[in-house]
Amino acid sequence: MSAGLRKVSGMTAQTPPSSLSPGSPGRLERKATVVLVLACLGQLVVVLDVSIVNVALPAMGVELGLTPTGLQWVVNAYVLAFAGLLLLGGRASDIYGERRVFVTGASLFTLASLLGGIATTPGQLIAARAVQGLGAAVLAPTTLTILTTTFPKGPGQTRAIASWTAVGAAGGAIGGTLGGMLTQYLSWRWTLLVNVPIGVALVVTALIVITRERYAEGRRLDVLGTILVTTGLTAVAFGTVRTHEFGWLSAEALLPLGAGVVCLAAFLLVQSRTAQPLVPLGLLRNRLVAGSSMAMFLMGAIFMSMWYFLSLHMQGEMGYTPLQAGVGFLPHALTLIIASRAAPWLLHRMGNRTLIIAGALVGLGGMVWQAQMADGYLTGVFIPGVLMCAGAGVSYPPITLVGTSGITRSDSGLVSGLLTAARTVGGALGLAALATVAATQATPLQGSSAAFLVGAGLMAITVAVVLVVLPRGAGSFSGSSGTPG
Repeated sequence: MSAGLRKVSGMTAQTPPSSLSPGSPGRLERKATVVLVLACLGQLVVVLDVSIVNVALPAMGVELGLTPTGLQWVVNAYVLAFAGLLLLGGRASDIYGERRVFVTGASLFTLASLLGGIATTPGQLIAARAVQGLGAAVLAPTTLTILTTTFPKGPGQTRAIASWTAVGAAGGAIGGTLGGMLTQYLSWRWTLLVNVPIGVALVVTALIVITRERYAEGRRLDVLGTILVTTGLTAVAFGTVRTHEFGWLSAEALLPLGAGVVCLAAFLLVQSRTAQPLVPLGLLRNRLVAGSSMAMFLMGAIFMSMWYFLSLHMQGEMGYTPLQAGVGFLPHALTLIIASRAAPWLLHRMGNRTLIIAGALVGLGGMVWQAQMADGYLTGVFIPGVLMCAGAGVSYPPITLVGTSGITRSDSGLVSGLLTAARTVGGALGLAALATVAATQATPLQGSSAAFLVGAGLMAITVAVVLVVLPRGAGSFSGSSGTPG
């Protein structure tokens, strides 16, 4: 490509030799578009599988004889493996190359989906979900890394990341709807088997479009650091999900939480002394990376919990069937997509920092409204849901852009994994904390109301973090004018 830049579907794309297979300019333009679709589809299936099985859990329990605890582990096995291995997946793409890691993650995810879909015992299903989580942890950071190394910093990358964010953000809502339809009209098994043809397409396309990379020769994976951070994050996530059943002050929850904190502290010590750390501590002192990770953690805690409480409200107090509740989430998903796609236009006029704050304030207003738990779908779910999702939709792209700005290519996978891990672990901890808050109330309706009020408070903290930690003009390359926030 002349000057390394071309217009690709309305986006300015960079196609360095290490990102795309070589070819003519026209062919490279088409491949850059395919890379964007590839990354978005990979992100979609990863996020989708956090929620798509929720509606299918009762049917799984009836056919396989799963106990309530076993059903919980169908969800937890995926979440634990996903959260615990995200940093490993992100660093692996920096060391071994995006093509190899993407194909490995997609292959594991696809094989596990097949095994889970044909499982005949509870143990087989839970084990398959754990392997699915492993594949997702390898795949998810690489989908963002592919975009940041294919599209240059500027309007083209902004639009690409906005598309990636829109698909990922809407995945939670789409998962509930799709899971309800597949379970009701086919079988619960199709909530897993649907991933197989998609996964095969991802693997084949990646092998064709993304070239094999060898830019990290001489680098090695920090094995001890990987073990410590994986064990630490998994233990923290495990302790968090145990709070649902035993409470925050129980030994069943405190022991894994304490062990996780010890492992993470040991991880930081190891990172300060090893020659090739998994996470260079200097990266954590970077205000853009640290601030974006903190904001992503808080936003994940708020919005990943939103689906849970709204689903309970619609299927509980409002009396909706699982499929009706899934359809009820469609306006939320549509709003997320529209808001994310509008983010580049808003960034051109507002800048990253200002847009994050504006989105957080809109989301805060939606949380306060939702906490009123008004009667009827229009005022009780639709309007506050649109406000919450609009706030999230316009906030996620600039948070991602700020976090990935000013870093070297050799750390792009790691930062992608760090941001994804912050959002995922934040979601797990946030759901556990807000579920505990809800459980202290007299009725489920009052519990959901209290959870949304706490969510509004967390959104206010997000605004404070952005104001204090992120400098003005943070990541200002993303707007075409570079307008500082």
